[in-house]
Amino acid sequence: MTSDTNATSIYATLTEILRDTFDNDDLEATPSLNAAQVEGWDSMGNVRLFLSIEQEFGVRFNASEISGIKNVGELVALLQQKTA
Repeated sequence: MTSDTNATSIYATLTEILRDTFDNDDLEATPSLNAAQVEGWDSMGNVRLFLSIEQEFGVRFNASEISGIKNVGELVALLQQKTA
């Protein structure tokens, strides 16, 4: 699997997780998407989101990794590293 295919797959999976977590079928995981653009993506929403991501991808994040992520693009890059 190439990194482009992997990224495409990760974005598709994250879209489903975002839609489920925030109960919004219009959400689309894009590189520039960030918490400020999503209704309900507050601190509790972030906890629910990252728990779902960890479960789906079989990875663990530490607090510094989570706090350092500025947008979905950075999240995808981190997931690619963790799942490589």
